[in-house]
Amino acid sequence: FVQLVIDKSPDLDLKRTFLFTLLGLVLVGPTLHFWYLYLSKLVTTPGASGAFQRLLLDQFIFSPIFIGVFLSTLMTLEGKPSQVVPKLQQEWFSAVLANWQLWIPFQFLNFRFVPQQFQVLAANSISLIWNVILSFKAHKEVLQK
Repeated sequence: FVQLVIDKSPDLDLKRTFLFTLLGLVLVGPTLHFWYLYLSKLVTTPGASGAFQRLLLDQFIFSPIFIGVFLSTLMTLEGKPSQVVPKLQQEWFSAVLANWQLWIPFQFLNFRFVPQQFQVLAANSISLIWNVILSFKAHKEVLQK
């Protein structure tokens, strides 16, 4: 979607699609699975208060770190390890802000109303939107200083 509609590429970059899919399968999926399990054990407070506590930990500790790990890993797998630091300097903060705009409202509802065993599944539905944003940010050209 991002490649053809937003980037207006004439052809689908299969390597880019493969690497993004691979990261989803081996990094994002397992990490989120174990993070949500840990979070539900760490914060046992019920109701809105517990949901708010999980939201704070998820969005202000886990997410900023994970976005950095994701972008760094993707750049490295794409054969551009020298671009990791410039990419993070250029895109990390705006990616975290975009993450907060999308995920804070959703995750509060997710943590508050969705049973723990279905939270990753619920998050996966919103991830379709998030992946478009992240793919766009991950593949913007690094501006030279």
